[in-house]
Amino acid sequence: MGIDAGTTAFKAVLFDKYGKEIAGASCEYDLEYPLPGCVEIEAEKYWEAFKKVLQIVFSKYNGNREDIKALSIASQGETLICVDHNGNPLRKAIVWLDNRAGKETEKIKAGFGTERVFKITGQPDIVPTWPAAKILWMRENELHIFNKTFKFLLLEDYLLYRLTNKYISEGSLLSSSLLFDINTGDWWMDMLNYIGIDPGQLPEIKSSGQIISEITDHALKETGLSKDTLVVTGALDQAASTIGAGNVGTGIITESTGSTLAICVNTVKPVLDPHQRIPCHFHAIRGEYFLLPWCQTAGMVYKWFRNEFHNEKADDAGLFNLMDQEASVIPPGSEGLIMLPHLAGAFTPESNPRARGVFFGISLKTGRAHFNRSILEAVAFMLKRNLGLLKELKVGVFEIRSIGGGAKSALWNQIKADVCQTPVVTVEISETACLGAAMLAGCALNIFSNTQEASEKMIHLSKRFEPDKLNKNVYSTAYKKYVNLYETLEPLY
Repeated sequence: MGIDAGTTAFKAVLFDKYGKEIAGASCEYDLEYPLPGCVEIEAEKYWEAFKKVLQIVFSKYNGNREDIKALSIASQGETLICVDHNGNPLRKAIVWLDNRAGKETEKIKAGFGTERVFKITGQPDIVPTWPAAKILWMRENELHIFNKTFKFLLLEDYLLYRLTNKYISEGSLLSSSLLFDINTGDWWMDMLNYIGIDPGQLPEIKSSGQIISEITDHALKETGLSKDTLVVTGALDQAASTIGAGNVGTGIITESTGSTLAICVNTVKPVLDPHQRIPCHFHAIRGEYFLLPWCQTAGMVYKWFRNEFHNEKADDAGLFNLMDQEASVIPPGSEGLIMLPHLAGAFTPESNPRARGVFFGISLKTGRAHFNRSILEAVAFMLKRNLGLLKELKVGVFEIRSIGGGAKSALWNQIKADVCQTPVVTVEISETACLGAAMLAGCALNIFSNTQEASEKMIHLSKRFEPDKLNKNVYSTAYKKYVNLYETLEPLY
């Protein structure tokens, strides 16, 4: 079983060893916004969502629960949970989206500098998201909680504790904590000393895909799981999704077009961009790393345009299909209409939070369908720009594995293939984070010798979109306009 502990929902999927989905479920929950910039949730709500999603899976599964040999968790990163000696949360979890630690971020920046932090942690900037900044905020604003905290945990760590009564974490999740040295695979003592904690206040670090233990009797009663089910260390959701898409070697990138655009590419050693534009993470694949370029707004731009400019009566999927149909009749290049999709700033490679969206080249001939297509092309241009950045770092790419909601659009997949002049491949299982976690569980049980063998057995490709050479020139011209447009407007932002 693979669990995806997401930002607003938990998902769980039970797979067989051939990658066939046996039963799956999801359970949503709401976050709390007590003050501007603050995002919290009762940690118990995570546990309740975990139990609920299991119960839904069990209601769909006709087999014996004893046949569920192991479970592993793919988790959101950076969400901080502080517990006492009995493992009870001392305050609400501070969600990764929380930005309260602005002053503390500046102190860390002044104390270490971004270049040193980048070389140690792989994170190109110091922002309030990182748990190190959150912990320092607690020391300076909630000292009574800070002093009582027995363990500072991330979400995967907390769920593993609730299942096994053991405090365990793993490197792919810790990469964006600012507490972890990706070069040594251990805690960064200088940062721990600076924020005022010691390794004893943190979980034990294990490799991803490693058996922790059986489930405790108390957790068995709460979850309905079997004593025969082993708990296995998982991975950061992006790392798990990469594995679950079959991207376990080099030369393939995984691009996930959901609300944001996230790109993962594996490397056999840390690759640090000299201009500090791309995060480098410790991978769940033992001995490897991955680069994680990402862009804030991708699928959410298409959704924004749908909500504001499409009034047809249809469900979400039907309306997106209608938009694709409209866009498909417009020729590649949208007859000169270019969009910058930076509705909430730009991250990789521009790193400009002030950037905003633009439609350029509107004429009397321009209709709604042109706008539809120009958005699809704009996200493909973002993807191409990041592929160019990877090429600059001598990271070669010969295939794009497309996952996330955007992968459901055949038109969008073809546009990405044509713009990037690189094949785009989709996979049969959409819940790739769950599948990646399940693959790690299979490796822990020695069903597979490694993730490569797990990929060969469990990953099934769906469709392949070859680049159309006839569209190469028009998209090359449009892409140059896209880049020039941003660079021309940058001073105005």
